[in-house]
Amino acid sequence: MTRLVHAGLMPVLALVACLVAWQLTRLPDTSETVRQAPDRFAFQATAMNEPGAGKGLRQVAPAYEKIRSWISSVGASVGLFDAEGQGRADDLCLVDPRTDTVTVRPAPGGTGGYAPFALNHSAVTYTAAMAPMGCMPSDLDEDGRQDLLVYYWGRSPVMYLRTGGLDAAGFTPRELVSPYQVWNTDAVTFADVDGDGHGDLVVGNYFADGAGVLDTTTKASLQMQDSMSNAVNGGSTRVLLHSGTGAYTEAAGAIPGDVGHGWTLALGAQDLNGDGLPELYIGNDFGPDRLLLNASTPGKVKLEEAVGHRGPLTPKSKVLGNDSFKGMGVAFTDFNGDAVPDMAVSNITEAYALQESNFAWVSTGEPFSPGYAPYKDQSEQLGTSRGGWAWDVKAADFDADGTDEIVQAMGFVRGEVNRWPELQELAMSNDTLLHVPGLWFQAAPGDDISGRDHDVMFAKGADGRYADVAQAVGLGDDSVTRSLAVGDVNGDGRLDMAVANQWDQSQFFLNTSAAQPNRLSLRLSVPAGTSACTAGATVAASRPALGAAVTVKTGGGPDRHAQLYYTNGHGGVSAPDLYFGLGQAASGPLPVTVKWIDPCGTAHTAAADLAPGQHNLLLTNAGSIKEG
Repeated sequence: MTRLVHAGLMPVLALVACLVAWQLTRLPDTSETVRQAPDRFAFQATAMNEPGAGKGLRQVAPAYEKIRSWISSVGASVGLFDAEGQGRADDLCLVDPRTDTVTVRPAPGGTGGYAPFALNHSAVTYTAAMAPMGCMPSDLDEDGRQDLLVYYWGRSPVMYLRTGGLDAAGFTPRELVSPYQVWNTDAVTFADVDGDGHGDLVVGNYFADGAGVLDTTTKASLQMQDSMSNAVNGGSTRVLLHSGTGAYTEAAGAIPGDVGHGWTLALGAQDLNGDGLPELYIGNDFGPDRLLLNASTPGKVKLEEAVGHRGPLTPKSKVLGNDSFKGMGVAFTDFNGDAVPDMAVSNITEAYALQESNFAWVSTGEPFSPGYAPYKDQSEQLGTSRGGWAWDVKAADFDADGTDEIVQAMGFVRGEVNRWPELQELAMSNDTLLHVPGLWFQAAPGDDISGRDHDVMFAKGADGRYADVAQAVGLGDDSVTRSLAVGDVNGDGRLDMAVANQWDQSQFFLNTSAAQPNRLSLRLSVPAGTSACTAGATVAASRPALGAAVTVKTGGGPDRHAQLYYTNGHGGVSAPDLYFGLGQAASGPLPVTVKWIDPCGTAHTAAADLAPGQHNLLLTNAGSIKEG
């Protein structure tokens, strides 16, 4: 009888266990947030470039022919900048993989009155074994005009210095390193790493240095990653310090040990501990992302890896610095409102395929200490953990309510034959075989891997959780997308967004929300060049105040905080401005505090009272703030 009772109970217990598991793992209802989203957001899409298929997939080295689609899957990039010098970032630098061109063009909705043009690379070595992967606008030679850094697979980056008008002849190419080297770069960020008041370059490479990935004539034995979870046979991550007008010198050994040899797809810079120096976040494919604490001094780079602590209920990959996911984008925001920057990181979260997790690294309130990063992943609790095959990510307050939305570029390879089963088999194979591309599955024209994911926009609801509202507000494009850039191109106080697509026309989304935003927008600049360090010198030109940190006191609500690092992420460069959504909590002049390092290497703190709206502020070498 006892056996019969037990036998009858087993199905009931199994059903109860299933119901409990379902209750614990099911996603909360976010339908109300999605339903209300059109009242908060509205966008109008306009193509940024010409229609047409272009050449499609790239030619690749013979060793990679079997996985040609995989190798051809990156390169779409977009940056917003002020090419015309009119005080507004309403111009675009766009990398189009369909034609492997880098073009400068007016942004839809901006004031540009010039014809789009392609950068001319005839003055530097450029062959069929090279292709552009990204374009980073910044004032590289500190003359007050925005230059362009173009990075590639097959060679080291090229600086296109602004020397003339708005045409191809007006940008003069100069080697970043001479003679050029064979790098395969997928991410670059611009930050004052050593605290001397000048911007430095951090360059993240993917395939190993010297690998001719796109060289159809090479007979070299080329490799893929040597692990799905801990690969360290990728390209070198490098720090190049500003060493003069338009010159940069590599800081040898700046990235410690194997940390500098991951398969890097994203880079981020942000001062996390308030000492005025930016920490570096390295987003790696096939292995742990890395957070490097910065203790550099002018001319000497000192970076130390920091990792999180693992609790008894914390999975290993949910510990900062120990994950095995596919870090593909990073953005900084403040999820918990404690004035310490948090990090939103893109990974692969494809349902029924590879369900990793996006990260929301949220500060714990503990102090930083040598080797320790006080962050825990809260993405599941916040609702930002799942979305698809994600790339670039940006945090921006599109409705000016004081809380950032999180937008992500999505999709991998579009075709008709689903290759996820083969990819799952590969992911479970022995790591000793992974590095041999000939043993991989086929990823050729016509094959599909997450080719129809739609771009994601996470918006915070009344319950404190985020929900994906992209499709409800006109941002849910299902083109294969790589990079994002955010800025206010028409000066109406609403944030717009450029979206770079891999094998389709790229799109510009003009913010057409009917609500009038209550926002403080700041364009912060410092005197250009070191000549302004001389007492009594006249400021002839200015450049973005890279790394400036701003606090806005709203009075009726939480303070707002932001830092000027506009090149973070994967291939997307936002406008070099800071935008503070004020919601309904603030009106009239607001107390604003700015911290910065001037071009002479001196740190300053100054305050001003600023009314909501747009302000152009010069941060002087004397430590004052001048508006004009």
